[in-house]
Amino acid sequence: MTPTLFGRWQTRIFLLATIGLLVTWGFASGIFGTERGNVYYWVLLYYAVIGLAWDILYNYLQKFMWDHDWPGAFQLLAGIAEGILLAILAAVGVLPNVSDHFDLLMFTIHYASIWVAVYLASWVVMRLLFPRWRFRGGEWVGKWRRTS
Repeated sequence: MTPTLFGRWQTRIFLLATIGLLVTWGFASGIFGTERGNVYYWVLLYYAVIGLAWDILYNYLQKFMWDHDWPGAFQLLAGIAEGILLAILAAVGVLPNVSDHFDLLMFTIHYASIWVAVYLASWVVMRLLFPRWRFRGGEWVGKWRRTS
């Protein structure tokens, strides 16, 4: 089933709050050989907020697809577009707590790591651990028909 807008939002928040936070913790604590700091958590927060806004556009564009679905290749392109927008906003000084410490290489590695982990989790782990998730339009919270 095609995710609803609320399903997209709920899934994005869930995956970023679990998988994204775990990956970010590795960067922020220096485990991955990076400089320790909270800037990585701020990047994750802005990634989530900007992603919620992008989801409105994706949901709109999806309606023009013949099957009303968003293929994996489009998700890759969307992830690249989100990353470029986030990098530009950080580089020009729009994002507080990120722009002061902005390093394009570390940003790219961190963003790409989160994106790949969340992408794989949404296409593999979610479908294995939560098989009904897809049939609810990606929604976690809501009223669903009870089945016995």
